[in-house]
Amino acid sequence: MAFKTRPWRSAVLRAFTLRGRVLLCVGAAFGIGAVLLGERDLLRVGVFTLLIPVLSAVAVARMPRAVSHTRDLLPARVAAGEDARVRLRLTGGTPALRAGSLLIEDSLPVVLGEVPRYTIGRLPPGASREVTYRVHAQMRGRYPIGPLRLRFLDPLGCVQLERLVGSSVALLVTPPTVALGGSSPTGDSTDSGESRTRSMASAGDDDIVPRGYRHGDDLRRVHWRSTARHGELMVRREEHQWRDHSALLLDVREPAHAGSGPGSSMETAVSSAASVALHLLSLGQELRFATNDHEVTALGGADAVLDTLAVTRPSLSTSLHTGIDLLGHTAVTGQGMIVAVLGALRAAEAEALAQARGVRERRCVAVLCPTAAWTTPAARTEARHRLTRAGWVVLEPATVDALPRLWREHVTGAARGADAARSAAVPPRTGGTVS
Repeated sequence: MAFKTRPWRSAVLRAFTLRGRVLLCVGAAFGIGAVLLGERDLLRVGVFTLLIPVLSAVAVARMPRAVSHTRDLLPARVAAGEDARVRLRLTGGTPALRAGSLLIEDSLPVVLGEVPRYTIGRLPPGASREVTYRVHAQMRGRYPIGPLRLRFLDPLGCVQLERLVGSSVALLVTPPTVALGGSSPTGDSTDSGESRTRSMASAGDDDIVPRGYRHGDDLRRVHWRSTARHGELMVRREEHQWRDHSALLLDVREPAHAGSGPGSSMETAVSSAASVALHLLSLGQELRFATNDHEVTALGGADAVLDTLAVTRPSLSTSLHTGIDLLGHTAVTGQGMIVAVLGALRAAEAEALAQARGVRERRCVAVLCPTAAWTTPAARTEARHRLTRAGWVVLEPATVDALPRLWREHVTGAARGADAARSAAVPPRTGGTVS
């Protein structure tokens, strides 16, 4: 029957360094030889040799309880490709630490770089040491930093005790984004002096939808024409700002994308979707966001969008039809638009997008990733033609850095041209009223 070493025995043996194990073996050999030969002096040497690593182990065993530490992330949220600083502060608590040396090693995922190791040396009671190091993440995600690994070494180098202390903190790495420009994709820009919101209070009499009078309403808001028509007192509604609503679909199907790392088509798609979302939100629009599997809720602003996309994982689904249905049932109002950031499409999926609800009535933009898992170049060409014939504006950026130029040329520029044509076709409104 094989002999099994108990866990605590194994841990004790690992705590002794090579020097400590040699001293234990030498002391034991001296002791056994002294007993066999009857030499008391040799026995004293053996006992003394044995006591050196044992006393070192007793001293080092007290050290883990004598160190406290704090960890700060500066900042705790960065974009991919940027650096964050980790600051560690260690404080000694008891005189036991005067007798030993302290080494620290922080726990890091491989993608954040090499594991930082520092030698603190002796840490007197009440004294503090502070170390700072940088981490660099090329990929979006949520990465744990910590716990801290402490290594205590006695002055004679006989015992090294290792302990994990504290808990981990999370570094959130958001996808990199590019600015698509500040003008509205439909020509309704602040540059032209027009507001992106419409106020009912500024509408004409025929545009106002009044409501019944309520106790406390200001009589100056009474709408007399509606009062005469309904036979009861009617008042204008409170000033209400109508916001445009846009819809965004992100294809995160793993089989539809190719490559790995920051240059993969998946990361290009996520960064493109993040850039489009920030652009639409900067225009004051409400945004409904969905992936190929489900609708993403609680997008309260730009930070919420980036935080959501930072932890969006690839989907094992092979179908895009759920996302297309979600896109078709999302209300797009005002000057809003439909944007789909897509991987490789099959012919049926391209046709379903072309026939999706609301496509004919709204401005639609498809961002196709050329580096996605297209079966053939002809498949990508056919998907582009299907969407173009259905009225989609199709952009094909090889990287996210190419998206701003394509957006300005084919989305913002085309919309301004369409608005200018509509303005030229409508005769100017003259002053006065027609009786």
